[in-house]
Amino acid sequence: MKLISGTAHPELAQNIAQYLEVPLCDVTVKAFPDGETFVKINENIRGQDVFIIQPTCPPTNSNLMELLITVDAAKRASAKRITAVIPFFGYARQDRKDQPRVPITAKLVANLLDAAGVNRVLTMDLHAGQIQGFFDIPVDHLYAAPVLIGHLRERGISNLTVVSPDVGGLKMSDAYAQALDVPLAIVGKRRVSATEVEAINVIGEVDGKDVMLVDDMTETAGTLCAAAELLKENGAGKIYAGVSHGVLGEIGLKRLKESCIEELITTDSTPMAKGEKVTALSIASLLGEGIRRIENDESVTSLFDIVNK
Repeated sequence: MKLISGTAHPELAQNIAQYLEVPLCDVTVKAFPDGETFVKINENIRGQDVFIIQPTCPPTNSNLMELLITVDAAKRASAKRITAVIPFFGYARQDRKDQPRVPITAKLVANLLDAAGVNRVLTMDLHAGQIQGFFDIPVDHLYAAPVLIGHLRERGISNLTVVSPDVGGLKMSDAYAQALDVPLAIVGKRRVSATEVEAINVIGEVDGKDVMLVDDMTETAGTLCAAAELLKENGAGKIYAGVSHGVLGEIGLKRLKESCIEELITTDSTPMAKGEKVTALSIASLLGEGIRRIENDESVTSLFDIVNK
């Protein structure tokens, strides 16, 4: 097994390497003066299973292009099998034609990875699960839920209700509610713009309850904060948020700080900026175990079990 880290999230790659007790490959990545990316693998990987760890988080285009170039370098170095480990899959929100004359960029990215020479993809909490079907190669789709639910159980938050911030997240929120054996509620919303949403109504009982908003990702925190405000108006106690991918920049962190959300619990799938209300849990062992099982041709199914973890 050979582990290669891109430049998107070297800290996560190093933690995965420590879990597996396998050193990261010596790789040179640099940019030429004209902006082109250059990658050189400085050790022999001929006949090896190669795992390239690179979330395609912002700057999305640069990180995606670096991943493709690294895959090409590994293929031309005669790697036996190349697995792209993409904890956060950029362009996942562009998974369908919702307007005239627009692309399905998630499908394009799948085609690019396949064409570059990727044999398998290991990813986590895709924004749209159907993206797995865009690939003609195997995709192992892990979930952050076992990590987040384990943390919630350790915290022992009583009188908890899980809340989906919109109808689209209902399936994910229901899985959390079942695993924690707590009630489920839903917030209805209307999107005003790309960064602004309006929460309309709450379906379910939240009066006097501590609540956990659950979503797959947050970037501007608009949906979460709007939902939290409405939940407060409906009598909710402490409000927490749990998201698989925290892709928060300055706008999102500022909005979160000024909101009534007590804490945002997320993962280190991206090198997110630090905030006083943010707790980032490590997914290194989850991804590391996935890599180990892929390397040994073992089943990864048990990693999906969120009820007993």
